[in-house]
Amino acid sequence: MRRTLFPFPIPHSLLPALMRADFYLIAKPRFLTEPLRLVCELARKANDANLWTLVLARDMAQAEELDELLWAFDDDAYIPHQIAGADVDEEEAQVLIAPPGVEAPSRPLVINLRDDAYRGACERVLEVVPADPAAREPLRERWKQYKALGFEVSKYDM
Repeated sequence: MRRTLFPFPIPHSLLPALMRADFYLIAKPRFLTEPLRLVCELARKANDANLWTLVLARDMAQAEELDELLWAFDDDAYIPHQIAGADVDEEEAQVLIAPPGVEAPSRPLVINLRDDAYRGACERVLEVVPADPAAREPLRERWKQYKALGFEVSKYDM
């Protein structure tokens, strides 16, 4: 049995092959001024790989900004997306953006923009780490939380 995000032991046969948490550290100039552009790039890669994705927005304003940016950030890419709770056909959207307080179905890939570690069911969580050193400290704690929950944790400089 392996420690997981569940409050009780889960037999290995019932666990996903490997839960991952990947931290994307913003360093490139194109992402410094527009960190949500990195989220769009990650959503596009997920869409290209046919991965159903849940983006956990910090608030409704961020969800709406991301919704607009996904329409406009690349003229050659169409990423089917929508804000959870906005339509009855949200299960058809490859990328679902969930503001706090809105129910959203589990997806294999979660892009977490909120202040707390994601504790729901998924195969992989992506965390976007701001360039501001003060904002990185809480994410160091989140790294430790994911490790304690049994996730394989990795870091990528973006």
